[in-house]
Parts: sequence; C-alpha cells; structure tokens
Amino acid sequence: MRIVLISGIVFVHVPYDPATSPYAGTYGGLDWLRVFLGESLFRVGVPCLSAISGYLLFRRGFDNFDYGKTLKTKARTVLLPFLLWNLAFLALVFVAQSKDVSSGYLPEVVGASLREWLSLAFALEDMPINLPLYFLRDLLLCIVLSPALGWLIKRYPAQTLAVLLAYVVLPVPNGIFLKKSILFGFSAGICMSLHRIDIHRLDRFSWPIAIAFFSAAALLSTLLFEYGPNFPVWLETLRSLIAISGIVGSWAVSALLVRTSIGAALARGSGLSFWIFCTHFPLLVLFWMIWNRMDIGYYPAFYGLAPLATIAMLTGAYTLSERWLPVLTAILTGSRTGSARNTRARTGAVRAGPSPQQRT
Repeated sequence: MRIVLISGIVFVHVPYDPATSPYAGTYGGLDWLRVFLGESLFRVGVPCLSAISGYLLFRRGFDNFDYGKTLKTKARTVLLPFLLWNLAFLALVFVAQSKDVSSGYLPEVVGASLREWLSLAFALEDMPINLPLYFLRDLLLCIVLSPALGWLIKRYPAQTLAVLLAYVVLPVPNGIFLKKSILFGFSAGICMSLHRIDIHRLDRFSWPIAIAFFSAAALLSTLLFEYGPNFPVWLETLRSLIAISGIVGSWAVSALLVRTSIGAALARGSGLSFWIFCTHFPLLVLFWMIWNRMDIGYYPAFYGLAPLATIAMLTGAYTLSERWLPVLTAILTGSRTGSARNTRARTGAVRAGPSPQQRT
C-alpha cells in the first residue's frame, strides 16, 4: 500500500492560493472532489504509513528487539534521507529567493532568524522546508521512543491505545510531535505486531469495510466542504477519527488490490514510493510557479495535470537514477532500491548461508 498511499499524498499537497481554494466553491463539484481526495480520503496516508512502520519494527517480538541496531539502521534509512533531501531543498530555496525567485511560494529563508532556520532545516519546532518530510521527523521520534511504547503496549495495550487515541482526537497540544496521528498509527502497528493480531481475518470482509471507509470519507468531505476552511472542534475530532480508521480501511482496500496484476506490480515499488514521497513537494511547487507565470488561470487544468505529471516524471527520474547512479539512489532512498536490497541479501547469504526457505 505504500506506493498507493504516497501517490495519494501527492494530491494532498497540490498547491493553491486563496482565490483557488476548494472552499471558495468556484468550481462546484470539482472543489468537492478536491476536498474528498486531499482533505479526507488521502489524509489516511500518514497514520497508515506509521502503522506499517510500527508493525515491521516489532515483527520479531519485543524480546528480540535490538534498540541499538534499530537506531543505527534507521539513521541510514530515515535520518540520512531526511537530511539530504531537506537540506538540499533548503539550499535551493535560499539561492532562488536570493535572486527574487519563489518568494511568496515558500517560507522566507533569506533573512530568517537562526531559530527559523533550524526549524526549516531540521523541523525542530515547526514544519521542514520540504513539507511532507515532517513524517520522517515524527517517525524518528517514534523510533527513539519505541522501547517505551513497546513495553507499554505489550503489557497494557488497550489502555495505552486509548490514551493515545484521546491525545490524537482531542484538542490538546501536540507536544514534541508535529502530527499526533503518527504516534497513534505507529503504536497501533506495534500492537498488531506484538500481540500477533491476525489482520488477515479482515480480508473476508474487505468489500463491506472498503465501502464503509469510502462512505465515511465522502461524508467527511461533505461536512468539510460545508464548514471549511475553519472547522469546528467536533469536525476536527471526526476528521481525526476517520483518518485513524483509514488504517483498517486501507488494509481492506489492499486486500482487494493485491489480488490484481496491477496491485502485485505496485507492491514491488518500495524505493520508488520513498523517492516520490521525498521529491514530490518541490516539484509541485515548481509547477505552481510556472503555471502562475504562464497566467493560464484555469485552475482545474492545473489540478488535473500537476499531480499526474509529478508522479510520471518522478517515476522516470527514479528509473534513470537507479540505472545510472545506483549507489547514490540507494543512499537517497534509505537503501530501499532493488539493487541495495539484493546486495544485502547476497551479503547475508554469504555470511549466514541460505535459510531452509531459500534452499527450497
């Protein structure tokens, strides 16, 4: 589901200005669709990706969890890509704004205070300059807290998740997290992993769950469209609940999708999905700047073309980069490329010998 969720996140970040806001209602049904895709349906991406990460982190159980090794691995697979992509974009924005390009499209870098620079560079207090990478920042926090989360969830799963759910849906301060739903999704994944919850049991209910999920997202988008852009507290709470329920809803959709040839092909796109996640926002902003310079004015055309062009161009760039610069591509994607995985597999086979499954 990673590639599907991240492709959906591209639609979440399609730029617009006050005149083209979906809540202005200028384009009628299209504006409702924009709210449905960007503010409702694909907002489930963050908690779902968090749940996947938490599930995989403890797949060998709590007693076999190696915290030191985990921190070392995640420094390579999460922290390093975050720093490389974010700092590179920060440098690019600084150069552009120094030449009076991109001003008004992104946070002001030239003339920013040291505190603002630290947040733009490392997301210490606020969003990074490459906006979607806040997910990696909060994911790293979850990983640092993983022994405590694992211990609590192993012994008090219901109580821990109840407290975290209240933290997410109630209007309480975020604390050290930029997005509260990441902590809950990560913890829910840990719970499923540590308590060996057989989530495949949901597969026989895939259609009803998927229909209920899409219906809830449609209802939410209707309410958001009616009340937006300033939502009452009860609607923000409902929005958070539906986003979290997307963990189950997305699993049901994946059970249907993975049975198709397209779904099977998408399941092999780990490196590509991470590449798109880290690079789509700068490209969307660039397209938005070009679009405004061209002064076409018909926003629906931009909304229809920009996300599809972004995904297509980044897919082509990734294919070429993996072919011509495999080492650099592996670093930029946190060793998620096919070549990097194959190298690790071969190294492991030499050191440890083939497993019984590999021999058969």
